[in-house]
Parts: sequence; structure tokens; C-alpha cells
Amino acid sequence: MLVKLFKLEVPEIFEDIIQIKSVARDPGSKAKIAVFASDSSIDPVGSCVGIRGNRVKAVTNELNGEKIDIVLWSNDLAQFIVNALAPLAPGEITKILIDEDRHKVEVVVSQENQSIAIGRRGQNVRLASQLTGWNIDIMTEEQESKRRNEEFLTSTELFMEALDVEEVIGQLLSVTGFNSVEQIASSEISTLTRVEGFEEELAVEIKNRAINYVDLKNEKIIKKLEDLGVEQELIDILELSLELILKFAEYGIKTIEDLGEMSVNEFKNLAPNSNITDENIKLLIQTARQHGELKDS
Repeated sequence: MLVKLFKLEVPEIFEDIIQIKSVARDPGSKAKIAVFASDSSIDPVGSCVGIRGNRVKAVTNELNGEKIDIVLWSNDLAQFIVNALAPLAPGEITKILIDEDRHKVEVVVSQENQSIAIGRRGQNVRLASQLTGWNIDIMTEEQESKRRNEEFLTSTELFMEALDVEEVIGQLLSVTGFNSVEQIASSEISTLTRVEGFEEELAVEIKNRAINYVDLKNEKIIKKLEDLGVEQELIDILELSLELILKFAEYGIKTIEDLGEMSVNEFKNLAPNSNITDENIKLLIQTARQHGELKDS
């Protein structure tokens, strides 16, 4: 509906001079739309807004007053995140941290700008997350500093216990950016030798200890999954870590049919840090439901 209305009001969109890259809506309340023009002489945002805002106002009126943020799409993720968080001014963002493994972006702002970034009842950051396809977390400078310190202490203790190393080794791994034993186990020796004081011999030993720890941990999880009666087919379709699959199993999700009965929110609550988008979660659940229907027929 929103895209169709903009095509009617903005000739440049209808003629494909301006492309609508993504849309996020809270129907009846607010929407965000990301636009782009390959011709640098064209202002896609200004064209969609119109003279004195006449074009966007026409769309808003058709949607019974739904507020619309028009932002510039960028293939630079950090820049796109900045744009998507409007009305937060770009200069008010202190830092952007992108975690590709967890498909998550942390945006650091000052205390006074946190409420603007988040929006009323979390609406602004929620729509920005939908628009960009990334989970966006807003935090203040103080919160980020505290969290980083807590993560440092937690990962240091984890490495000391799991790898049977002294505190200084655990600290060096943490400060270099390692946050899990799995990450160490899958790293190249050349990556580990970049840790301060790590010669190749030590790097090989640390990697081998990490591999042994992960293998033993996975063996225990697989045994638990077998004891719980989890279907191999579910493990294959989820494509999540064994640790997360165990979490699903303990919640009662042990078969494809169980997965088909889940809601998107339930899935996200169990796997908040997975890199699976809402659309792919929906597709996964729909596939599971169809599988169950075929099994019953």
C-alpha cells in the first residue's frame, strides 16, 4: 500500500529513476522508507518529500495521518544505520559497532539522546531495525563502557577455565577481541599469533585446547538432544548452534511439527542473537507447518 502510494505521488519512483529499497511500518502510526537514486544529480529524499512536503503529505493523508520518515539508502551499513535512526541527528551518534556473527549493530549515543534514538515505546529503533534488516541496540556511553568491562571479565574467566590457562593469557585473548572458545577453535594460527606475546607454539597449543573443549562440549549436548528425543531433521533445518538447539529442545521444540507451532516472537526469544531475519524465521516456521501437513495427509 505504502509503496503504491509513493509510486502515484512521485513520478521518479514510477519511472524507476528513484528506487524504494526497503520499507518498515507500524500501520496507522509511523513508517520509514529507504530510497536511492543511481544518478547523483537527483535528490531521492527531497523528491519524495516534494515542494513544501506536498508529496509525502499526500501519502500521509491517504494513510490517515501515518507519519513517514524518508531516509537515504546506502550500501555502507554504518551510514544506512545512521540514516535509518532519524530523527536522531548523525552528529549525535558517538560510535557504531557492527557484529556480523550475530547480525547485530550497537549504536552508542549520549544519555540525553538515548530516548530520541529509541523513540516512544521503542518505535524508532524497532522500525530502523526492520528497515535495515539488522538488530539495532541503542546504548549510552556509560552503558557501553560498563558492558565492555563485564564482557572482558566474563570472557577472561571463561578462557581460564575452559583452556586451563593463567589469567594473563585469558586477558590477552579477551583484549584482542575473542569472546568465545568456539571463536578461538575456528581461528587460523596466523590470527592467534597476532595476540601479544603469542608465538606459534603457544598459538597451536591454545587452538588445540579450544578444539578439544568444543568437541567435548558438543558431544555432551548431542547426548542430551538424543535423550530428549530431538529429531535430526529439526537439527538440520534450524542450522543453529547445538547449544541453541538444546535451548529449543528444553523449551519443548523437538520435532519439525513443534517448530511449526511456534510464533516469530517465541523463536526470537529463544535465539535473540541469531543472524536469522524475521522474514526468514517466518519462512522457516511456514516450511515446518507445510511439512507437518504433508506428514498428516
